[in-house]
Amino acid sequence: VQLVESGGGLVRPGGSLRLSCLASGFTFSTSAMSWARQAPGKELEWVSGISVGGSTYYADSMKGRFTISRDNAKNTVYLQMNSLKAEDTAVYYCAIDIGSTWGESFGSWGRGTQVTVSS
Repeated sequence: VQLVESGGGLVRPGGSLRLSCLASGFTFSTSAMSWARQAPGKELEWVSGISVGGSTYYADSMKGRFTISRDNAKNTVYLQMNSLKAEDTAVYYCAIDIGSTWGESFGSWGRGTQVTVSS
């Protein structure tokens, strides 16, 4: 199993970024996927999830700003992040979500991509 995130970087408050996660080594189309993040000195925080059927779910603080999507033909899950705030600064990970509730348990996750929101 391999998950490779990309698309992070430095962005100003109010800006946007689109993260991508390329998956391999497992059947992506039949796997629920999530994005999670970890800010310095804080615990891992679930951000968003997308089901096999394409239903999407978000943590409350991300609703209306973040959009998760998937392209099964490309084995890729995306996270479009708009109206970014300084508190969104974190390492963002994509993961195979295997829990009974979103963010409860991850089967595998990537190495992450750094997102820094600063003026």
